[in-house]
Amino acid sequence: MMPGAFNAATARLIEQAGFPAVYISGAGLANATAGVPDIGLLSREEVAQLAGYIVRAVKVPVLCDADTGFGGAREVARTIREFEQIGLAGLHLEDQRFPKRCGHLPGKELISTREMTTKIRAANRARRDPDFLIVARTDARSVEGFDAAVERSRAYLAAGADAIFPEALETEREFREFARQVNAPLMANMTEFGRSPLLGARQLAAMGYRMILFPQTAFRIAMRAEQVCLTELHQLGSQKRALDRMQTRQELYDLLGYDPNRADTWTGGKT
Repeated sequence: MMPGAFNAATARLIEQAGFPAVYISGAGLANATAGVPDIGLLSREEVAQLAGYIVRAVKVPVLCDADTGFGGAREVARTIREFEQIGLAGLHLEDQRFPKRCGHLPGKELISTREMTTKIRAANRARRDPDFLIVARTDARSVEGFDAAVERSRAYLAAGADAIFPEALETEREFREFARQVNAPLMANMTEFGRSPLLGARQLAAMGYRMILFPQTAFRIAMRAEQVCLTELHQLGSQKRALDRMQTRQELYDLLGYDPNRADTWTGGKT
């Protein structure tokens, strides 16, 4: 189970809650830090900087959404090298055509299977750490159909992908059938308000899925809580009513590993 972190503080909360890994959603970074939609507007350098803060904040592995790899095969190779250097455990690349769209929206376009396999082979050649995970995401289910998603995934595995991420499968049966037909480590996306049913982690694990993403769960909860709080503050002119819903100053310091009485000894405060 890999909840999505849109900043380093959220990543610390994910680790504190006991999750074994952190996911960085491209949508989360775009929405939360730049206030823009998930259509590939952040550059590789921006994503690397933001992801770097998250990686350095936690001890657990962190996997990052790399969208389309920020270009063709040469740019994908550069992305692999830069993402390895900041300490990420891996990334996923998708077969959408740039500019990309959220995987659960209509209107997506795909690059050819040949172009995507070229990107995957370039990613393999570029990585220095054999444990750096390269996940191939296919958005084919919504564009070309279920069978095409299976066929593309098999081609991506043959090109060297370590795992497969079938985006926007539409029924429990499709999740089960995909796992039956694609023999590989699989990733499932349990994003809210999308095309996929919200299946439980144990249920997905029993089917054969090994990584389960909750990319925007924390972000959506935080945004609704902030919306309610700010509305109350505007109406009442005071935040007193919201105090029992707030993280306290001491709880924040504990999360950050910060002792204000010994500030000169803080060295990063990883949990």
